[in-house]
This record gives sequence, C-alpha cells and structure tokens, in this order.
Amino acid sequence: MDKLSISHDKNEHTKEDRTFQREINLARNIQSTLLNGDIPSIQGGEVIGSTLPARLIGGDYYDFYPLLNGKIRIVIGDVMGKGIPAAMLMILTRGAFRSAAESTKGPGDNLTAMNQAIYKDLRALKSFVTLFCADWDPNTGMLTYANAGHNLPLRVNGKTKEVTELPKAKGIMVGGLPNQVYQEESIKLEENDTIFFYTDGIVEAQNERNEQYQLERLVETLSSNQEKAAGELESSVMESIHRFTEGAPQKDDITMVILKVTDEKSDISSLNSPVLNM
Repeated sequence: MDKLSISHDKNEHTKEDRTFQREINLARNIQSTLLNGDIPSIQGGEVIGSTLPARLIGGDYYDFYPLLNGKIRIVIGDVMGKGIPAAMLMILTRGAFRSAAESTKGPGDNLTAMNQAIYKDLRALKSFVTLFCADWDPNTGMLTYANAGHNLPLRVNGKTKEVTELPKAKGIMVGGLPNQVYQEESIKLEENDTIFFYTDGIVEAQNERNEQYQLERLVETLSSNQEKAAGELESSVMESIHRFTEGAPQKDDITMVILKVTDEKSDISSLNSPVLNM
C-alpha cells in the first residue's frame, strides 16, 4: 500500500471518528434536554432532580408529572447497563411512563401499565429497568408509592433529623415478568420532611482504594444538611460524594430526586396536559 492510500485511509477514519463523536454529543444533548426539563413550581413543597452519567450518556432516569388534582407524580429509575444501549432504553422507559401517567390513577397502576407496554421489548433485549414511582398530595401530605425493584427512598424527619427508609413496597423490576400488578403503600409527610430518591450509583461510588460511599455516609449527609432547601441539599450530597471519591473515575450513573415539604398549600403549575386523577 502506497503512502497516498495510507493517508486516504487515515483521513477516512478521522472523518468517521468526528462523525461518531458528533452523534454521541447529539445523543447526550437530547438526553440532557429530556432529563433537565422544567421543574414543576409548587406551593407546599419543592422538588428537584439531577443526574451525573458515568459516561457521556447514561441509563438513569427521573421525571415529574403534575396531575390536575393537585398531586405530582415522581419517578426515578435505573436501566440495566451503561452508555448508549442504556440511554436508548431510558428513552423507551420515559415514553412508557409519560403515556401511562396520562391514563392511570396511581403509581401502582402506572408501573403495571409500563411493564405491560415494554416487557416484550426489554425481554428481547435481555434487559430490565428498576423504577420507583410516587404520587405526592400537598393538600393532604400523603405520599403514595409503588416499587419495581428499586432502592427505597429515604425519609428525613423534619423535626428529629432521623433518616429512615420508606416502608417496603414489593415489586420486581419492569421487564422481569409479564402481567405484574404493583401494589401501593402510603405514608403521611409532615412539615419540613424530606424524601430522597436515588439510584445505587450514589451508595456504590468508589474512591481509589475501592471503598464504597455506602448508605451510612449518605444518611449522615442527609441528616446533617436536613434544614437546607432542596437545591442546596442536592449540592451538599454531590459535594460529599466528590470529597469521598477524591477524583476516582465514576463507574455508575449518579441520580437523585429530592422532595421537600413546606407548610404552604399546593398550587402546582401543570407542564403538560395530565388527566384528572381521582
């Protein structure tokens, strides 16, 4: 092969690399736009979500869906795998959630409908998604939720700063088995309570010595920063993780959603056209 042919091949590879990189960046921008949309403005509380993918794009997912009855539906999930394949399945999961949220009465029905909608696709791809879905009613203080194999969120007591897991709600991951019916549990939240939804990338974050951040450190961070607003608490958790990992490469996506209760009544600004959920 002469020098001209070698040079031509190198140029072609360089063009392909640049095209691939542009496509990756476009996929990242699409995912970032979908994940970082407008946060619902609510009275009676505040919600915020954030995600930090381990690669340019990731498979973690969170979303908010305001309902016309004054409730807000919150979901957080973790797609099996990482990178582009997981990101593609995350988009599939998002579509299934939003479609089901328009026509289901509660979080249990929402997860049941999602499993029905995407089970065959997930099985064909040998994948699954863990999800936790919750409806919060600011007028009554009730948090109703269902679980599909996900980490139980943590409740930070606004008075005592005690941190506990929510009472268990059983359910296997979406894509695990067909015809699943997800049961609901409910608890009443009090003023200044905080609910911390998260993916396992937080507690499994590692430093250079392969030590994990672990649940105990997360609990301590939440308790000591409980009085902060949702956005400030999110920053405190991320700072704690970064201090612990000391710059070690991130191995898994890190995602959290924070719901903080205040004493004001609800007035949720709808971001879409949700159904009336009785």
